[in-house]
Amino acid sequence: MSWLNIIFIVYQIIAIMAVVHVIMDNRQPAKTMAWALVIYFVPVVGIVFYLFFGINHRKERYVSERSMNQLTKRSMLEFAEQQNLRLPERHKPLIDLFINQNLSLPFKDNLVDICTDGYQFIAELMEDIGKAKDHIHLDMYIFADDALGMLVADALIDKAREGVEVKVIYDDVGCWNVHHRFFERMREAGIEVRSFMPVRFPSFTSKVNYRNHRKIIVIDGLVGYIGGMNIAQRYVKGTGDMPWRDTMLRVSGGGVHALQRAFLVDWYFVDRTLLSDKKYYPRCEDINNNCLAQVVTSGPTTPYPEIMQGYVRIILGAKRYLYLETPYFLPNDSVLFALKTAALGGVDVRVICPLRSDAKFVEWASRSYLREVLEAGVQVSLYEAGFLHSKMLVCDDAITTCGSTNLDFRSFENNFEANIFFFDEGVAMRMKTIFLRDLEQSVLLKDLKKRMRNNFLVRLWESVTRMLSPLF
Repeated sequence: MSWLNIIFIVYQIIAIMAVVHVIMDNRQPAKTMAWALVIYFVPVVGIVFYLFFGINHRKERYVSERSMNQLTKRSMLEFAEQQNLRLPERHKPLIDLFINQNLSLPFKDNLVDICTDGYQFIAELMEDIGKAKDHIHLDMYIFADDALGMLVADALIDKAREGVEVKVIYDDVGCWNVHHRFFERMREAGIEVRSFMPVRFPSFTSKVNYRNHRKIIVIDGLVGYIGGMNIAQRYVKGTGDMPWRDTMLRVSGGGVHALQRAFLVDWYFVDRTLLSDKKYYPRCEDINNNCLAQVVTSGPTTPYPEIMQGYVRIILGAKRYLYLETPYFLPNDSVLFALKTAALGGVDVRVICPLRSDAKFVEWASRSYLREVLEAGVQVSLYEAGFLHSKMLVCDDAITTCGSTNLDFRSFENNFEANIFFFDEGVAMRMKTIFLRDLEQSVLLKDLKKRMRNNFLVRLWESVTRMLSPLF
């Protein structure tokens, strides 16, 4: 027997073992089939790709987020008692879902400022950083070392030198292109900087697949930010000829306690230090209203995809309308079925995605999904005024959510994400107005003849990318 035959046999054994490993992992059938096809029909490269991006690290290999949630819940409850908290009966099943699955507590007394461009977000953030007296906590997927990142870093360094506690978490993969010196400079100034799940060869493997995609900032426990914007210049200036349209929320009031808890759980994840001091949960006496908020986190360490469950519940519970914005439309079976069911049931379901994406492969993969929901009665529009990176949902003038979660497999299954859900008509109406304004700068998919009537090769490529979409 020749060496070539021996190598072929060995490779076949390895490929079969890898396919068996995929099957035994009990993933979604579509994802299992996609990985099996890649491993078997893309020699060598398929197995390498699976080793790097496909292996599902077991939850017990990382810190038990559920037990950490219990600890931080107790500490937060001790300091954050609420008077006259009334949960709206119509939303109680969804609120209870988040409490039971995520230990996410609802908080009243909230004021919300909606930032729809990077200039507004950075201006407000810099002002709040300048006012900080006790602590600044920043949890970002990307903290770039460009002009804007330098500006924010300088402001944080100034506060650290004043004696303010500054803690920064950045995602190691999201900041792969950021020079080490950028973060080292902050450390030298007294800022505590930690990278989330560092990826270094040979421990590379699929840790690269589980990333902290959250965007959370907390200042003095009184002001918080959550949404889709990172600290990077492109969120202000755009890229090339494409301005970026995104949504970031500035929250003050009770909901900041929940943002603080989310950050401190992440801090334990990266530093193994449990912070539960009373100073992190100060009382806010100046705000008194019935604006109810829940901050919900999800990730591969939790037993259930909590944010996805919330989306499905809201979609299927919609009575009049459901409006969605997402930069990437690759819904899993549950969300796809819910959207089609709502539209076929007479709900006004509208989705806005970017006309031009920053990820071409994902854009191709999303095309067949968009046409499929269009055929079920969903109004699909494509944003023309730039790259739409906003991740928001608004339903029936009653519920709205914004955060880091895209409508795709990666956000629902692999990434650590965070969204804030508001149960308040005023906030919902403001988000609805923003959606309708974006709609005016969009074109209907059904009016784009090239997207609707593709030739065979284009449709074949769309189908191939869709088949592989669970792996993105």
